[in-house]
Amino acid sequence: MILGTLGVLGSIFEWKGRYMGWIVRSWAKIILKTSFIKFKVIGEENIKPDKHYFFAANHESEFDIPLVFASIKLQMVAVSKIELKNIPFLGWAMRAAGHIFVDRRNHSRALESMNKAKMSMARNPRSVIIFPEGTRSKNGEVLPFKKGGLVLAINLDMEVVPVGIKGTRLLLENKFTSNDDKLILKIGRPIKTSSLNYEDRNILAENVRNQVVELAKD
Repeated sequence: MILGTLGVLGSIFEWKGRYMGWIVRSWAKIILKTSFIKFKVIGEENIKPDKHYFFAANHESEFDIPLVFASIKLQMVAVSKIELKNIPFLGWAMRAAGHIFVDRRNHSRALESMNKAKMSMARNPRSVIIFPEGTRSKNGEVLPFKKGGLVLAINLDMEVVPVGIKGTRLLLENKFTSNDDKLILKIGRPIKTSSLNYEDRNILAENVRNQVVELAKD
């Protein structure tokens, strides 16, 4: 609540969301540190600090979100379900940061949301994180990828970066066995979308999922 309020107030003077991005990264690091959770990032050399990417990660638990924002040192927003938009503090902070909201229950409204997101990204470029499974995996197996977010990456001609997350499900299930156990986030090599179009969405989704599966392996 405190960080969200500070972020919203600060965003009055900085509309591009950079200040709010810093607030979110600080929140994520505080969550992990105060929970005494160690984490390790592998593959940072695969991304450049002056570029914007579409990150696509597997989804194991609620801890995926703070792990992603604490690990990836870029201004980044999420593609989220529209129900989060009006939640006090959380929704306000997400709107101030420029997160993308999609109404998944209505196809025409989802397309309208994507068009608005495209205009917003052109006006204010930033990186995006998506969890293409659409829900959390209950057993650790990476579910089939939904294609909506990846279609937006194609439309924006942005490179898609596969991300493998390990350990967040075990952490939530209290299956860490020692103080040396840690969360791991692996960043893969960017996949270009400049030569792709809407008809290639299935191929892109399969390619990204295969790489995420490899990165998330033990």
